[in-house]
Amino acid sequence: MKYILVTGGVISGVGKGIISSSFGTILKSSGLEVTSIKIDPYLNEDAGTFSPYEHGEVYVLDDGGEVDLDLGNYERFLDIILHRDNNITTGKVYKNVIDGERKGEYLGKTVQVVPHITDAIQEWVERVSKIPVSLNGKIPDVCIIELGGTIGDIESMAFVEAFRQFQFRVKRDNICIAHVSLVPQPRSTGEHKTKPTQSSVRELRGLGLSPDIILCRSEKPFGHSVKEKISNFCHVNPEQILSIPDLSSIYEVPVLMENYGMIEYLNERLNLGIESFSESHRNMKKWRNLVERIKHLKYEVKIVIVGKYTQLEDAYASLLKALQHASNHLGYKASVQFIEASDLEKDTLLTNPVAYHDAWRNLCKAECVVVPGGFGKRGVEGKIEACKWCRENNKPFLGICLGFQTAVIEFARNVAKMEGAHTTECEVPTSYPVIIDMPEHNPGQMGATMRLGKRITVFKPEFNSKLRYLYNSQEKIEERHRHRYEVNPEYVEQLEKLGLQFVGVDTDQKRMEILELKDHPYYVAVQYHPEYLSRPMAPSPPFIGLILAAKEKLTSHIVNGHKLSPQAQSDYYDSDEDLENLATKLNVNESDCSSAYSSSSIN
Repeated sequence: MKYILVTGGVISGVGKGIISSSFGTILKSSGLEVTSIKIDPYLNEDAGTFSPYEHGEVYVLDDGGEVDLDLGNYERFLDIILHRDNNITTGKVYKNVIDGERKGEYLGKTVQVVPHITDAIQEWVERVSKIPVSLNGKIPDVCIIELGGTIGDIESMAFVEAFRQFQFRVKRDNICIAHVSLVPQPRSTGEHKTKPTQSSVRELRGLGLSPDIILCRSEKPFGHSVKEKISNFCHVNPEQILSIPDLSSIYEVPVLMENYGMIEYLNERLNLGIESFSESHRNMKKWRNLVERIKHLKYEVKIVIVGKYTQLEDAYASLLKALQHASNHLGYKASVQFIEASDLEKDTLLTNPVAYHDAWRNLCKAECVVVPGGFGKRGVEGKIEACKWCRENNKPFLGICLGFQTAVIEFARNVAKMEGAHTTECEVPTSYPVIIDMPEHNPGQMGATMRLGKRITVFKPEFNSKLRYLYNSQEKIEERHRHRYEVNPEYVEQLEKLGLQFVGVDTDQKRMEILELKDHPYYVAVQYHPEYLSRPMAPSPPFIGLILAAKEKLTSHIVNGHKLSPQAQSDYYDSDEDLENLATKLNVNESDCSSAYSSSSIN
């Protein structure tokens, strides 16, 4: 097993997750099996009870693990299926060690950070790195380990010490250390400052870890002189110091790193045994093509997200990525506008009329609307108002999780005339409890008590479902869930008689999973989270349908068998000259370029 440890310096949020994913992408393009581990030094056992404002969204895995959003980046870039143990936290490690102590596993010894906690960390990494994460079931060849936080943080010291020991445990030829640091460029001088990176590397080396590669994040690229300066003070060859500037797309990062010759260096440094790099360069072409297509998109689609955590974009990281995947795949730039759900409520008209009118103006300007998940009472009435407006004005709409539930509440109130219909999450008792908590829900235990992970949804054959067509007319699908509340089955028949079609249910046909309105361009809501399985090369079908409906192309798309015409593809670019330039960059002729997507079907 080969390991690449990715650490960060100067500030948190410097881009370790994307860079770790890019390492994996380059290695996987060479035919190697790659897995990833994210280490979070906090004491929480997992991310399940976090507010989205703490660390961004909670990402959910197939096995129901609630983990850090960086694991979403790993899955999207590498197209792998990770497990809950691929996210290590201080809380998990200490819990395992303390549980072992209670069982007498340490034979009466004094349990200490060194060696017991550090040994537990090393054993965890070795065990998890051998778990297959690809559909072929092969054991990984390389494990990318991202150490969260910043070098020098007191909470991560046990992990740093564990990896200091680990490098001797697995031997130098089997581990490579990459340090991601910030190289600021103050506007007052315009000069790249290397001192923060020097200090960060000095501290890392003082803790017993010497970086083999330094990846320098900066606003703009810097030249060889800056690399020489960092090299002199950090004991790393200039060739292994990479400038990673701000880029127009995160998918440029693996392309940039490949251009630096990273795969050749890793092959030599870790003895990977790659005899020919032609396969790697050939497989990386799809990423280069993706980057070029994104750069040359001409038109945009205006999307509004009516959410509860709109002050932090990372709270909707996977949702934003899924919208970008679908929009880019169909030839559009995703122009996303956030609306705070509570700003749409009538109470806001009295307390903050400017915010109220701004929110409604932005909603009216949208080409399509997404109402995502969330927890708690705040903003629910605003989400209900958004659902009502989309239903009454034939605006393409996608509801997810809580958005699915608010769509049911809105329909019950305004079409079924169930005055006061609500969810028991927000109002108990309520005259019409159309949304109720599930038997799995334990009000006294918040962590891991929801319906979590991948579950099967079955399409009802009696309905002519748009979403089923987008899923290639499959009888059943598998998507990831994260919810405590569900549609009350007592009201399903009554709502369906009035036109709310529950086209998808669980395998027992008791839980409602998908709803649609028959005579609406695209009014779709799902109880699951389709954004978790969206990939750059394989966008999620509900988002594909939303963007197509926003551009009034959904019907023709379905009629054409989910294929995009060459004419539609040529419309994506600014001019014929742009198309020719793109074709030249991609080493294909113009006709091939214009039909590049026409053979792609929805996965």
